[in-house]
Amino acid sequence: MANNNKPRLRLIPLGGLGEVGKNMFVVEYGSDMMLIDAGLMFPEDEMLGIDLVLPDFTYVRKNKDKLKGIFITHGHEDHTGALPYLLRDVNVPIYGTRLTLGLIRGKLEEHNLLGSTKLVEIHPNNPIKLGCFKLEFFRMTHSIPDGVGVAIHTPVGLVVHSGDFKLDQTPIDGNVIGFDKISSLCSKGVLALMSDSTNAETPGYTPSERVVGETLHKIFEKADGRVIVASFASHIHRIQQVIDTAHRFDRKLAVTGLSMTKNVEIASQLGYLKIPKKMMIHPAEMRRYAPKQLCVMSTGSQGEPMSALARMANGEHKWVDITEEDTIIISASAVPGNEKSISQTIDRLFRCGASVFYDSISGVHVSGHGAKDELRLMMNLVKPKYFIPIHGEYRHLRLHAEIAEEMGIPKDHIFVASNGDVVEFNENGKASMKEKVPAGAILVDGLGVGDIGEVVLRDRQQLSSDGILIVVVTIDKQTGKLIAGPDLVTRGFVYVRESGALLDEARERVIKALERTSKENITDWAVLKNDVRKVLSAFIYDNIKRRPMIMPIIVEV
Repeated sequence: MANNNKPRLRLIPLGGLGEVGKNMFVVEYGSDMMLIDAGLMFPEDEMLGIDLVLPDFTYVRKNKDKLKGIFITHGHEDHTGALPYLLRDVNVPIYGTRLTLGLIRGKLEEHNLLGSTKLVEIHPNNPIKLGCFKLEFFRMTHSIPDGVGVAIHTPVGLVVHSGDFKLDQTPIDGNVIGFDKISSLCSKGVLALMSDSTNAETPGYTPSERVVGETLHKIFEKADGRVIVASFASHIHRIQQVIDTAHRFDRKLAVTGLSMTKNVEIASQLGYLKIPKKMMIHPAEMRRYAPKQLCVMSTGSQGEPMSALARMANGEHKWVDITEEDTIIISASAVPGNEKSISQTIDRLFRCGASVFYDSISGVHVSGHGAKDELRLMMNLVKPKYFIPIHGEYRHLRLHAEIAEEMGIPKDHIFVASNGDVVEFNENGKASMKEKVPAGAILVDGLGVGDIGEVVLRDRQQLSSDGILIVVVTIDKQTGKLIAGPDLVTRGFVYVRESGALLDEARERVIKALERTSKENITDWAVLKNDVRKVLSAFIYDNIKRRPMIMPIIVEV
């Protein structure tokens, strides 16, 4: 019989479930806690003015005395991007492989946190201890070098976290997935597997990264002018393929975009990017070379408004003006929420006369995540007692759960969790999912972190949709009678010169509302504002079916 007073193993996703991005996972037992990943997510279109979305750190802050360290599976932003914000609240060591820490180091330097943060390099062959947890690592292939999964020995049993992965048998860096290590680690039984679900709806296997290299070769071969390639700045394998292809065609390489420039520098210094001598030039030097001698590596694969590629498309880039001779390759797939901005950038590039190649028409991208057969193989290798699909939108999690069931895992041993759900194991390894902890989102707007909530977002959406109507009136403080006004000021609502009759009628409605409240001896300005807002809102919607933000300003004299 289980002892209710004995500590329980708790597995808690704080981000990355039901969404793509802001990955963060808690592993907790008694007085010991560790985090796996701390990523960001890019805002969706309706998140107006928001720069970044982070996981909710409330549970981590509340239990920071238990926190022994943060382990990062690999160097992508959706796994590392929240670290500078989290480290303002907690000060614990960060564990990761060499390249992962190199990219994190650059990020922390930007935020003036490098001096106060302990970075500990791990190697797949060397286990580490974090409190009561023993961590062993295994190499995984993904779209960035140095990615690893982790097997966590806990007092209740072995827990395996896959990290992001695909089973690429011909990776660019030659480091294949550690099948033997995974098999050996899992040979004595695995309590639970948390596995990447991103491509759970894709049949078969994900193509090797080398397939993109073949496509790049064909495009470069036919290009008569410059070749401009946009990709994720952290997609080191893709950048290497662009470098190799450009070198094959005797092209110089110029890198533009802050994050791309920084990551290329870090990866080449650490030996993860091999760049031939004298191949790289500064973008300002491009004017010395004929277009056919040039390749430009750029940020902007997601259509980010201030990225290098977007500035080229808008004719605002310092060194690159797009011409009809240019060949542009957007070597990435759209992150959910970015589809519209990517389409707009592609349209602008076409308008400039350039030849544009992108994922949906030309095979210039392959995913870094495993498809169905790879997920089956991982499950077969690990053979877990319990399964928790992670890293994906809800449909991905459900489809991954179905794969697990097909592989023989009982339905009641599969937990399709949401962010904040606590999967708890008692001392006998029996699991349940009942409790929930805070796991919303922190919105970053400029220097403001977490000060933008749902109400502010809703106001921004309303302003962007139907504009604002400001009503200024002056009333007698004692009687509530109207002394001056109402004056109406609009922005983004209606064109004043063409809407005189509507605005005149709106004024009359405000006057009548204030006359009524005056007769009822209502002088509380909060009540008056609410009454004016209700009357105007109903009148405007009845007449033109719009809902502007209505802001009454009442001056008492």
